[in-house]
Amino acid sequence: MKDLTNSHIDRKNVLNNNTAIKEMYNQLGFVGIMFEGKYRYTLNQVAKFYEVDVRTIKRLLEDSSEELKASGYELFTGIILRKFKDIVAQQRDIDVPLLIQDDETEIVGTNSNRVSVFTFKTVLNVGMLLQTSEKAKEVRAFMLNVVIDVLNNKLGGSPKFINQREEEYVPSAIREISYRNEFTNAIDNCIVANRYKYGQLTDKIYKSIFKENAKEYRKVLDLKAKESVRTTMYSEVLDLISSYENGFADYLKSQSVIKNRKLTLAEAHQEFKNFEQLSDKIYEPLREKARSLMASRDMEFRDALHEKLKDYIGAVSSVDFDKFLGDKSQALEDRLKDNMDVFKRLKDR
Repeated sequence: MKDLTNSHIDRKNVLNNNTAIKEMYNQLGFVGIMFEGKYRYTLNQVAKFYEVDVRTIKRLLEDSSEELKASGYELFTGIILRKFKDIVAQQRDIDVPLLIQDDETEIVGTNSNRVSVFTFKTVLNVGMLLQTSEKAKEVRAFMLNVVIDVLNNKLGGSPKFINQREEEYVPSAIREISYRNEFTNAIDNCIVANRYKYGQLTDKIYKSIFKENAKEYRKVLDLKAKESVRTTMYSEVLDLISSYENGFADYLKSQSVIKNRKLTLAEAHQEFKNFEQLSDKIYEPLREKARSLMASRDMEFRDALHEKLKDYIGAVSSVDFDKFLGDKSQALEDRLKDNMDVFKRLKDR
């Protein structure tokens, strides 16, 4: 199980998972006051919830200031504080003195000029950082269970094809088929007969983009023999593969014309090396992005570590969580039904 107290990336991934956050709020039962579109809590409430001294939360605010601010912690003053107090005063079902008490010895009341305010995400963030609270330990386990449940409910228990749930997957997959045909046709027409030429040159592209050949990739994702490698790839990776295949196909044709003959497989390997060097700076930013997305998403969604890409692992963005788990994500079967017009346009290109 992930240790949220030690991993900033794991904490960010929980907080960026808006689908799971909504479920956590519904299940946790720690009711906040809605203010400017977010549920809010005061310092005293948070301390009481985690059953710790207010000073413990204050120390945490000092030690992890930037992280907690990023997850929504604010110090209300001036106009925004007055607005907040007005909303508080309207809540008949909340203990107002408790809500606006900022520490154990001072009731903020109407004369206070500053109040520490936490969002629900910040409350969870505090629970991930607190190591002296049994309640925080329980909340961390709760959070991880909700994340797993949300993933299982969306995917039916298998994350292997989570890539297919985003809107861009289908058009990217269709485009890739077209460019793949260009690539294989170039191999057919420009390289002498050799049973290994398709697999070896495809692996050259894979290794150039994400440092793994097809066999290594299969092992990381534990793919079965009949499961296609490309049906598990994210749209950004498919797009980059398409670009490589299209570019190298054209380069291969030009070299065959220059030599006025078909190339041997050994020559084709050298030509790919030349193509890679020529296009290195063009593809560099796209490769870096693809590696980061692939390594980070697979670690979070599939619990799969690409050892050769481990330095690229980072937090998965809230945009990505929404892509694959949010309201716009769909199973491939449903997506296909909704994209018949896309298929027709791409077919007629």
